[in-house]
Amino acid sequence: MATAVLIQEIVEAIDFASDEMSSFVNTASGQVRTVTHEELALAEEEQEPDVPDWQRQAIDEAKEVIDSDEWVELPSKVDIHEWQIMDEFAQGLSDLPARADLRNSLRGQGAFRHFKATLRRLGLEDAWFQHKRKALEDIARSWLADHGLQPDESTKRPSESRPTSR
Repeated sequence: MATAVLIQEIVEAIDFASDEMSSFVNTASGQVRTVTHEELALAEEEQEPDVPDWQRQAIDEAKEVIDSDEWVELPSKVDIHEWQIMDEFAQGLSDLPARADLRNSLRGQGAFRHFKATLRRLGLEDAWFQHKRKALEDIARSWLADHGLQPDESTKRPSESRPTSR
């Protein structure tokens, strides 16, 4: 049976991806882990880096990612193509003036900022966030399938849920 991975954790990891960090999935446990590129670089050093205790655990986790074949990197910010997701959202609008405004906001320098300002002005922020979430969920499901992993639609890992007191 394929390892189950929480869709919510993958969506959050790829949504918050940046040039300074990468996220990985453990194919045996389904755990999602995000590490900074600085931590990865320190983990690859021959000598133990002189770092504070709070950073030691993060570096040890980065070493575990590097040293194990069980960790697979999630798509990066570059792989996600957020501009395309924004354009698809704009193209899907039935309100022609709003569609034109949003598509125009995607042209030129500062497209992301202009798009978000236009969303706010048109009152379409909630619709955009729903569309983006669905697009990221689709990317997550496709990535899981490509890696032989099972999507878990629940919101928490079983170990995180606590019995309720009556």
